[in-house]
Amino acid sequence: MSLKEHFIELRNRLIKAGIALVIGAVIGWILYTPLFTLIAEPIHRVNEERGVQASINFSGVATSFDLQVQSAIFLGAIVSSPVWIYQIWAFIMPGLTSKEKRYTFGFMLAAVPLFFAGLYSGWFVMPNIVYALTSFTPQDVGASNVIQATDYFSFVMQLMLFMGFSFLIPVVLVGVNMAGVLRGKTMFKGWRVTVLLVTVVAAMAAPGNDAFTMFLLGGPLLVLYFAAMGLCVLLDRRRDRRAAKRVEENESTADIATSSDDLKNLGASGQP
Repeated sequence: MSLKEHFIELRNRLIKAGIALVIGAVIGWILYTPLFTLIAEPIHRVNEERGVQASINFSGVATSFDLQVQSAIFLGAIVSSPVWIYQIWAFIMPGLTSKEKRYTFGFMLAAVPLFFAGLYSGWFVMPNIVYALTSFTPQDVGASNVIQATDYFSFVMQLMLFMGFSFLIPVVLVGVNMAGVLRGKTMFKGWRVTVLLVTVVAAMAAPGNDAFTMFLLGGPLLVLYFAAMGLCVLLDRRRDRRAAKRVEENESTADIATSSDDLKNLGASGQP
């Protein structure tokens, strides 16, 4: 393809991704009110169970409108993510080899559902995290939690994105291993630190004695992590077997002497 054809292809891909984003943003705009009601539920829970005044504040005249626009774009990007991720892959696909196409397509098929699973996990634990963090507000001095709506939405959005990208770590580990940067045995050496970090994060997300929520959050992360390391070990063994086989073939070929007929043929082919 010429440079002009590349730009035309890029334009078409961007248009398709933009259309999907707009449609997703419209869906996000429609779902804003019921979604914000669910997001504000932990704040109402603080009011009812602790007797502490907690509220979400819209400080400016246009704050509510700005927040709805941001929410619509954020939800639109999430809803349309399979479309624009595919458009990115389809644009770079012609420049890849058949092996690279299989790898990238496999990574995309694994990454998209894992990312959505991480988003759901973040949504699932968000009420407990909000309830735990607001528990540090002093109750005896009449303090209250007046939370800015934009700050609250940013907190929820960052929490969900953090969990979404956390679920992509196994895919990244497998990709790094397939690139030959890190071996599976090296990953296994740090499993104790990983288990500790996942347990601490899960305990923070499930305050009090809610061990079930802690298990639901930390269990999938640990399963994905160890599954990725096990897959990396299997890939390393397969590469090692292939490398050993190539060495044996080279050594066996080097031990065979060139016959006199082959030498004569080589000499004859070199004559003008």
